[in-house]
Order: sequence, then structure tokens, then C-alpha cells
Amino acid sequence: MLRIHFTPEDLTRVRVAPGPDLLWEISNSVQTLQRKDGERVFGAWRRWARPRLPESRELLSPLLPPYGYSPDFLTPSAGERPTFRAAVDALLGTEPARLRAELARLARSARLPGWAASLARGDTETLTRLGDALHAYQARALVPHWRQIRADVEADRARRLRDLMDGGTEALLTGLGPDARWRPPVLEVTYPVEQCLRLEGRGLVLQPSFFCWPTPTTLADGALRPVLVHPIRHTPGWSAPRTGPGPLGRLLGQTRAELLRATGTGCSTVEAARMLQVTHPAVSQHMNVLRAAGLITTVRTAGRSFHLATAEGRALLAAEEHRP
Repeated sequence: MLRIHFTPEDLTRVRVAPGPDLLWEISNSVQTLQRKDGERVFGAWRRWARPRLPESRELLSPLLPPYGYSPDFLTPSAGERPTFRAAVDALLGTEPARLRAELARLARSARLPGWAASLARGDTETLTRLGDALHAYQARALVPHWRQIRADVEADRARRLRDLMDGGTEALLTGLGPDARWRPPVLEVTYPVEQCLRLEGRGLVLQPSFFCWPTPTTLADGALRPVLVHPIRHTPGWSAPRTGPGPLGRLLGQTRAELLRATGTGCSTVEAARMLQVTHPAVSQHMNVLRAAGLITTVRTAGRSFHLATAEGRALLAAEEHRP
């Protein structure tokens, strides 16, 4: 059982994350990929994803076992990193002392491969391999389904905010589902181990997660920024492959449509090329067209180009996502 203790001040500092957290979705999906439960929701996705991820799984699965402890440094963002690049950079910047401590704790409950020792030392080459594995996993396992992931997470967020407006913070906490019970001033959550989290005025971020299953989860270190990651409802048949390019693809062309979707959360040219498996010059050419149409804006810093959808671009994405 997880028991989260609130003060009166904490009740005014509960907020719902603005969208899916990229690293939580990776961590939760890697764990879900190794499990057998939730067949109705995730079975088709598992069968689709497993043959696509041999290299990424070898590096990520040992760090994210299907049950029990997994290191907190793998999910540093808690909804506050606006882009995947920033989230991965935060992960790769973890202090070596923390890497050693968390990997040593993981080793007490799971058998780690030999390269984990160099990761614990903060070896630059091993950290780079981990970063590459995260990028590859995101591109192959999540990007093809990202529209649905984002849409279902945003739908859950809308339900939470409606609970908050109709009944205040207590209604928000009570509405988290059968695995969460609000017994003022404590929120009790079904959990595989006994854990006590005292908020002490820091508030709590509620993070809806598409791949969180079957019960809510949180960070093991109570000194870190408090977050409760919780499951959501899924659109039936969400993992079915797309038939055709979709309305935005027919309007802009499939590659430009995927690039515009990627800029919804922000991406660099390198990230976009990796996600779509096209060349950097091809990405730059398509981005030029999107920028000339007023759908994206580009910021150049330290020799890198970072692309973000404009209000017009976000409106176009929103129209596609909410199309019946």
C-alpha cells in the first residue's frame, strides 16, 4: 500500500500534468512489454512491438524489470520537461553518485548485465548508448501510436479537471479509480510494497499515463518532486495499424504530417530524422515548407535547429485529433 499524506497546503497544490510524459511512457511501456497481463488492452501492441525492438530491449529491459523496483533516474521529468530531447538530457546528466546508489538498489532485486557497472560509474560511452536506445525505442514503439497516446491522455486530463471544477481537490483524488481511496488527509493507493510519501507542502503532480498498468506508481525516493502516475482509459482497438495516411497526411503529405506532429511537443532536426528514418537534409527541406506556411517556428542554438509548432500548427493538429 502507498500512503500519500497531505497537509492543507498540499491540497491547494495538486495539479494534473498537461500531457503525456515521454520518459514515463517509455518506462511504463518497457515494463508492460515484458508482462502478460492486460492482454485485452496491450496484447496486439506487444505482438507488434517485440520484433521491432531487439537492440533497444536489450539495453532498457534490464533497467526496467516488469515487477518491483526500477531506478528513479530513468524518469526525471515529472511532466516538466517540454521536449523529448530535454527529458533525455536530464536523464543522461544524472550525477554518478545517484547512478551508483540506484543501480545498486536495483541489483539487490534483479540480475544486471555487465555493462551496468560502467553505467553506474557514469561512463560517457555507456550513457550515450542508453540515450540512443531511448531515442530508438521512442521512434519504433511509441511514435507510430503517439496520436492515440496523446489523445487518450488528454481525454483523461479533461475528466480530471472536470472533477476538480465540479467537486474540488477531494473529488479529483476520489476519482482516480478503484485503486485509490481518499481518507483525509491520506490518499491510499494499491501498491506492491509498503511506502509512505509525505508531501509536506510540496504538492502533488497527477500524471496520466497510457502505458501505466495495472495500478498507479510513483518514485521510490520520497525526497524527489512528488508525482503519482496513474492508468487511464484506452480507446478500443487503439493498436490497430493505420489504413492510409489520414486526413493530415493527405493534405500535407505523410512525411510533412509526421514532422508537424513531432513539432507539437518540439523536436530537433536530429530527433526528427531519427524518428522518421529520413536524412537530415530531407527534414530541413520539409521544415522549410512548414515554416513558410506559418505552421512551425525554428530556433537555432549551439549549432542545432529546434522546431516547435506555432498556434496555427497546433490548431491543425488539434483539428485532426478531434475529427470523428
